[in-house]
Amino acid sequence: MKVFCILSDERAGQSKSPIMFSRVLKRQGINGTYVPFVVKPQDLGQAIQSIRILHMAGANITVPYKEAVIPLLDVLSEGANIIGAVNTIVRDGDRLKGYNTNAIGVMDALTEAGFEVDGKSALVFGTGGAARAVVFILNWLRAATIFVAGRQMEKARSLINTLGGEPLDLSSFSERPLPVDIVVNATAVSSSDESPEMADLVSQLEIPGCELVFDLNYGRPRNFWEELARAKGIRFMDGLSALAYQARRAFALWTGLQVPPEEFLNALHENGGEGQDPI
Repeated sequence: MKVFCILSDERAGQSKSPIMFSRVLKRQGINGTYVPFVVKPQDLGQAIQSIRILHMAGANITVPYKEAVIPLLDVLSEGANIIGAVNTIVRDGDRLKGYNTNAIGVMDALTEAGFEVDGKSALVFGTGGAARAVVFILNWLRAATIFVAGRQMEKARSLINTLGGEPLDLSSFSERPLPVDIVVNATAVSSSDESPEMADLVSQLEIPGCELVFDLNYGRPRNFWEELARAKGIRFMDGLSALAYQARRAFALWTGLQVPPEEFLNALHENGGEGQDPI
């Protein structure tokens, strides 16, 4: 039996990836399983080593380890090296190679939504691994301007120095409107229960002319990004389609099989949308 996994902190148990991948494995006739593992920060090195020792077929890495995992791997794909974040690991014998399928997953989701990035302006919330993938792909798709907003301005500047964009201080939101075409939430926060402060800040956001609010999370009760979009008459999209598309890319790296994205989307919807994948 082939064993695949997702490594995260306590949020691993909320992930919908095990159900999605397990169903696709079964439908493709592969004798395999996909399991979530909760890993403490101090144990990340041992967890990565276990992929080698236990001969796992592949792994996903998610928040908060997408950047921390890089020194523990043997080699990176070109994209993962540029982005500076890994979400997929492929084992080749004892060698582990890190990839980033988040960026291409975001691109595929935007294509499905009919949003053309070329020449548009964007506001990206977050400075972690997910945000790095989003900024990378928006630049790749020739966005005209990318604002990056985060609580830690040092991380925002580090991201921008590597991938491009303009830093934006969260405290400036209430001072001026931001004429952007798309807002992307690449933080792990989407409900007021998770962060009342962020919910209040986002509710004050002035984004005249915005076409799409894209939250990479899903399954959050009272999603304040969705409430923002509804209040301003803007189209909203959650992260389910991006999850399915990045999963399809990871599955191809692990198995060599090109499975239609509909298989992953169907597997997600069969579970009723429950679950909150960490990004």
